[in-house]
Amino acid sequence: MIELDLLDKQILNLLQQNSKANIKEIAFKIGLTQTPVYERIKRLEKTGIIKRYIAELDKEKLGLELTVFCHVKLQVHSNALISQFEFAIKKMPEILGCYHIAGNFDYLLKIVTPNIKSYQLFLKNKLSVLESVANVQSNFVMSTVKEDSTLNIIS
Repeated sequence: MIELDLLDKQILNLLQQNSKANIKEIAFKIGLTQTPVYERIKRLEKTGIIKRYIAELDKEKLGLELTVFCHVKLQVHSNALISQFEFAIKKMPEILGCYHIAGNFDYLLKIVTPNIKSYQLFLKNKLSVLESVANVQSNFVMSTVKEDSTLNIIS
């Protein structure tokens, strides 16, 4: 873990709120001049704490109205089949998250598609055809209470 001081954490919080915030705005808000803020941001990028800058999109306005959490159980836990499964999952744009989990299932997938029909086709033509997949259990999101990608780093 990389040690961060309060100013680093403030910069990260501001960038999480608005990744398009410029150096001048950030410097003003945390009480530093622009040069040290620029240097801190470059260091945070270089160390990998800041991985990338993204725009958050509205799924529904883009016609992506169905979110599904899908539990997947593998047939066998061989290195080859696990690698094949993970490689295939990474290439599927419908899958926004893939988590290797402990419990009754092996993986939890977060999938976003336009509707139930498109999810059915995804399941039939992409996910269930993978050699390693033994069982799939789908949970459909009825409504979203909270969805946030902001990490709480100031305690």
